[in-house]
Amino acid sequence: MDFYPPIEPYHTGFKLVDGGHSIYYEECGNPDGYPVIYFHGGPGVGCDKNDRRLFDPAKWRIVLIDQRGCGRSVPYGCIENNTTEHLAWDIWNIKRRLNIRKAVLFGGSWGSTLALYYAIRFPEDASAIILRGIFLGSKEELDFLYKGGNGLFYPEAWERFLANVPEDRRDDILGYFYERMSTGTTEERRRFAFELSRFEENLLHLEPVSPEEVDRETQDAHFESIGLLEAYYFVNNCFMEEGFLLKNAGHIPKVPISIVQGQYDMVCPPLYAYKLRRALEQTGHEVAWNLVLAGHSKSDPALKTKLIEETNRIHSLLTR
Repeated sequence: MDFYPPIEPYHTGFKLVDGGHSIYYEECGNPDGYPVIYFHGGPGVGCDKNDRRLFDPAKWRIVLIDQRGCGRSVPYGCIENNTTEHLAWDIWNIKRRLNIRKAVLFGGSWGSTLALYYAIRFPEDASAIILRGIFLGSKEELDFLYKGGNGLFYPEAWERFLANVPEDRRDDILGYFYERMSTGTTEERRRFAFELSRFEENLLHLEPVSPEEVDRETQDAHFESIGLLEAYYFVNNCFMEEGFLLKNAGHIPKVPISIVQGQYDMVCPPLYAYKLRRALEQTGHEVAWNLVLAGHSKSDPALKTKLIEETNRIHSLLTR
């Protein structure tokens, strides 16, 4: 199953929030359709045109929001007044502006983190939850990603990434990247943001891609906001206490929940999706568990197909 055909928004806007941030949002699809809120990844990625195409435009009122410092939101790359709690309140405020109360929460990667956080903070807002490539924001996950776990599978990418860090600073690789991006020259900031984003770009797909393709994809993306905001959020433990999402699984509303996870996801390994599933089941939730032959990217064929199948299934449940 391929993405739905390209569509353009029927409504766009900006919501001025605290701290001088102005948050971009857009609505696509059917204005009278069932509302779904899209939580993008990163932190720092922003939404792209393919995010709209995961949903049948005849059925869904699709709301995409660029988080603080990301995509079309301004100021771009800004980390001031930018925390997980801020992002959750931004979404709450935009939903109220659009006169949306209950909606499906759809999030992938960091978007799964934020969608879960939002469901815990505002449980009355969620009618269903669809998650891909689960990231719980734990130290264990970050250590796997930034302390060499992926070097077993992507040795060239890891070697290039590690070469940016002096040997005497390799006990805190991510901290060093953040230091260079937050205090270095403009050239250093761009270079370190590019190298962090490029490293992760290598890990996204089930099928390996060429170095030239990795470079192109990194350049085409918002690598400056991705690099800075990921490092900023991750050195600050995603602004959550360790284990927050699993400890608070019982506060997530008893609504349809679907987890779609790539078996060979090298950014967000399946172990953490499984931990989330178990925590939800132990607190009385029913979870649709979908482990597929894919990596991390939503464009991997099996992952894309299952996500579209699950959005349609959830729509049928909510509208029957």
